[in-house]
Amino acid sequence: MAQISGYHHLTLSTDGAQEDFDFYTKTLGLHSVKRTVLFDGVIPVYHLYYGSPDGDASTIITTFPFRKPGVYGRRGTNQSRTIMQAIPKGAANFWVDRLNERGIKAEKITRFGADRVVFAHPCGIPHELVESDSDNRTPIANEAQGVSAEHGIKGIYGALVACFDRSAMDDFMTIALPLTKEADTDEGTVYRVPDANGIIQRVEVITDRESPQGTWTLSGGTIHHLALNTGDEENQMNLRAHIEGLGFTDISEQKDRNYFKSCYVRSPGGALFELAWTTPEGWARDEPPGQIGKTLVFPPWFKDREEELRAGLEEAEFA
Repeated sequence: MAQISGYHHLTLSTDGAQEDFDFYTKTLGLHSVKRTVLFDGVIPVYHLYYGSPDGDASTIITTFPFRKPGVYGRRGTNQSRTIMQAIPKGAANFWVDRLNERGIKAEKITRFGADRVVFAHPCGIPHELVESDSDNRTPIANEAQGVSAEHGIKGIYGALVACFDRSAMDDFMTIALPLTKEADTDEGTVYRVPDANGIIQRVEVITDRESPQGTWTLSGGTIHHLALNTGDEENQMNLRAHIEGLGFTDISEQKDRNYFKSCYVRSPGGALFELAWTTPEGWARDEPPGQIGKTLVFPPWFKDREEELRAGLEEAEFA
């Protein structure tokens, strides 16, 4: 039995909280799943989650908006570069028109045989909507924002990693995680993420020897990590031991993220991967089912800092 089944979530460090919320909910039609704060360090920063109405794994995009503290990073090589989400076959033209009408430059391209809409988050992080016909997930509809199930985003398709030497990623991707290599061409290397439901999700790796080294810290304008779903704690711990035993020792101990448990490992190509599984309470731990993502919530260990954190957060309207 595979110790990974699809993606759990993808996490970015962005710029302004308002533009971030509007981009994912009003432009892309995702739903607010959770509004909380950065659990690491001491800086008051939002941690915003977007995805399907119930927060299904493999639909979640999470962000840390860093405009108020003014922490900015550098996009470059040896770093995750592009966020990719799946859309129904034939939906690309709808998204090209919708995005351009809203002032977001978008165009359709083809890479690895798949039609894609390429555009960028307001903070500059590249995004792609990839037409995927081998995907049984129900598209995320948001009729209030003009996105129907005919065109809605299905969830995570994957991410693109740029690195100085993509061959250095091969053992990590195919033996440590392990993923399945599907293609290795002049365009790059494609790895298939195992998924028990047969959903096609991928990691694409390209060579970039021209760009400067990208930032690895939590900093605006960069992708922070790619989280894979281990399903439960046993799989997570077994996979962690397997990865560490191969010599990939830049791997963290388990961290409590309130709604899920995580371990982080740095790949040879620079991209940070997370091994994650959702706790039994999940998103409903601090909000009732059907009402998740409606309020600002704090983990129990921040109870004595709640007033301080609220005061330090950027002003934004989450509606």
